[in-house]
Amino acid sequence: MAFHNGSAQDTTTTGNESGGFVQVRGARENNLKNVDVDVPRDAIVAFTGISGSGKSSLAFGTIFAEAQRRYFESVAPYARRLIQQGNTPRVESIAGLPPAVAMQQRRGTPSTRSSVGTVTTLSNSLRMLFSRAGDYPAGAEILYSDSFSPNTVAGACPVCHGLGTAHTVTEELLVPDPNLTIREGAVAAWPSAWQGKNLRDILTHLGYDVDVPWKKLPKKERDWILYTEEQPVVEVTPQRDRVAKPYKGRFWSARSHVLHTLANTKSVPMRENALTFMHSGPCPECAGSGLKTQAMAVTVEGMNISAMNALPLTELAASLQRLTAVPAGDDGSRTAVAAAIAADLRQRITVLLDLGLGYLSLGRSTPTLSPGEMQRLRIATQLRSGLFGVIYVLDEPSAGLHPADAEPLLEVLEKLKSSGNTVFIVEHNMDMVRRADWLVDVGPQAGEHGGRIVYSGPVKGIAGVKESLTRPFLLEGASPATPLSPDADAVELGTDARRVPQGWMEMAGITVHNLRDVDARVPRNVLTAITGVSGSGKSTLLQVLNGTAGGHDEDGEDGLGASATDSGFDGVDRVVQVDQRPIGRTPRSNLATYTGMFDAVRREFAATAQARAKGFTAARFSFNVAGGRCETCLGEGAVAVELLFLPGSYGPCPVCHGSRFNDETLSVEFMGHTIAEILGLTVDAAAQVLAGIPAAARSLATLREVGLGYLRLGQPATELSGGEAQRIKLATELQRPKRGHTLYLLDEPTTGLHPADVQLLMHQLNRLVEADNTVVVVEHDMEVVAAADWVIDLGPSGGADGGRIMATGSPEDVASAKGSRTAPYLAAALARR
Repeated sequence: MAFHNGSAQDTTTTGNESGGFVQVRGARENNLKNVDVDVPRDAIVAFTGISGSGKSSLAFGTIFAEAQRRYFESVAPYARRLIQQGNTPRVESIAGLPPAVAMQQRRGTPSTRSSVGTVTTLSNSLRMLFSRAGDYPAGAEILYSDSFSPNTVAGACPVCHGLGTAHTVTEELLVPDPNLTIREGAVAAWPSAWQGKNLRDILTHLGYDVDVPWKKLPKKERDWILYTEEQPVVEVTPQRDRVAKPYKGRFWSARSHVLHTLANTKSVPMRENALTFMHSGPCPECAGSGLKTQAMAVTVEGMNISAMNALPLTELAASLQRLTAVPAGDDGSRTAVAAAIAADLRQRITVLLDLGLGYLSLGRSTPTLSPGEMQRLRIATQLRSGLFGVIYVLDEPSAGLHPADAEPLLEVLEKLKSSGNTVFIVEHNMDMVRRADWLVDVGPQAGEHGGRIVYSGPVKGIAGVKESLTRPFLLEGASPATPLSPDADAVELGTDARRVPQGWMEMAGITVHNLRDVDARVPRNVLTAITGVSGSGKSTLLQVLNGTAGGHDEDGEDGLGASATDSGFDGVDRVVQVDQRPIGRTPRSNLATYTGMFDAVRREFAATAQARAKGFTAARFSFNVAGGRCETCLGEGAVAVELLFLPGSYGPCPVCHGSRFNDETLSVEFMGHTIAEILGLTVDAAAQVLAGIPAAARSLATLREVGLGYLRLGQPATELSGGEAQRIKLATELQRPKRGHTLYLLDEPTTGLHPADVQLLMHQLNRLVEADNTVVVVEHDMEVVAAADWVIDLGPSGGADGGRIMATGSPEDVASAKGSRTAPYLAAALARR
């Protein structure tokens, strides 16, 4: 059977049977338009479509959400309150739906206590190995497995509390210039203004000399002033101030003041200033392991648990292999116990090795992992779970994968299917889609112009569906690097022309992570692609380039994600790193506020005759401040609904009905629309309504150029994908006036993008290069790499086996390089062009 343009052919079912299909009827989640579709079970099914077409709404928002809802219905009502649940999907019925497990693209948990070992639960087995079969010092007591975890009271180092990092202060940091006196501000860590004067006056009353250079004070006095835990209270008579009256003053040492500020202040600038007086490094008590000395004294294979946690998984598997040999007749000894635990642990690690994650270590912190690495870790865990008859719903499992790493992933998905499960993948990688058993293409466009089933059936059957935007890239060999129009310049992607470098940015002796004494040259005024397998050092090299150029890791002055700062390279004036981090952390941040167009819109509303008559200013039309917003929901548009014995949920505000504003504010209209209606418009629709506002029109035009015309102006930042957030940042940069030669850095910009969206993105990146800028991207899409001007390939493998530059030059040069794992895939992409 197949679906074409939303119409279904007849399928035979009897009674309650679903004929081996998950039968969805009347799906209306988000932009889905009353969708009916049958999706086969016991198969690998790919859901495709451009960003915003509705494919995730169908796979995750409807099918998985309904499976989850049905499961929660079997849970006791009281227990349900303790489980975070999603919304009930808007769908008439779904038949033939088994239990489902979702594995979505998510950034690693922000907790530094979470690691590869904890996510995969491999750490539990390793701790058991050390507890039951470790070599203990003579006379030492046997430790329980919890004693080998830095996340438990039994195991955590008492100094750093299991974090492995200690924050300390030194005299050199607290007093940067020892030639100054205390009155002149020698103790730089103390606050300025009145509070600093107060501390100096207290020292004077305590008998300390504040008018001699710091270096001439006795060391005992210097140590007391900087480090004492005492807080004496004395009566202070302000010096050189005849008006002020005596008061009781409390003394704080410099260290106490810094620690107190870090622990209590809510001011980001104050916290950042306090951190400048602290040194962070390995804890001196546990040497960075986070464990107590008793646990660190136990060894296996001559290594303590910290050393074993630091091993790449490939080396750890080899060490465990040596433990699995048990002498005959030695069934109950410690050696036999070690062999049994090691064999199980090695078998579980093998799954990770098959997924190309052998370069990771169990101690690797999850915030440092990419979404693709996190998802593969979860896939490996599920593969070992042995579940049967389950639907696995995966969000772009190939995201962040080099083509060489994608092959093992396909094998793992096949294993899940052969184990009696169903695999649904939301995917943009056409190589992955071609290997699927069934294809569901959603679209044809995004937003209001999408939400239909363009095609549902075997992959090759989409050949006859002309309106599918997926078809040309899937079956006809179209490249996302092809120019958008035949009139495109010769320098556009998809042609054989290569731009010539106009200079070089050189870095020597790079030694960071797995990069070891690497020399790198990055050309200016061209598009450069950095390639290599997962873990080869690509992102590290990009961050080094960012740091050397003068960038940093926090939001810069332009709010573009990672940096927007002056450059340290000759010929480069600015550095802008455009990443996929969210454009805001709360639902109050949205597309309109981030791009700045909402300020111009609010000013236009305030300038209307209605608003002037009522005395409204632009602030009246903000949902973030009192006055114009609805005070019942505080401008959020929704309120929490608490239910007795049932989980709480959110519903539209009963007063403003989701508009966020009060009635008096909504009485003012601009171009026939209220402020709430403006926020409800898509970018495409708003381009017509707001055409008369230059600032808004400029923002809307660039958003449409990067393919985001389907987004609503008021769409919360938390609902945007990483790819959408990155394109919004790029559009924000494109609308700015030119500020000299800019270096743009992008880490995997095509992740999460349909090939048709990649065309739009790469068109804009080439516009930046043509405007006398430099663009450097970390990229796995070989079609995009083939259209770059310059390529830097890292490898040969990941982790300790990577970190070397295997080849540099034009795509043709790298495609012919010996020993490069990128070369054969790049050569194939060049041949297709």
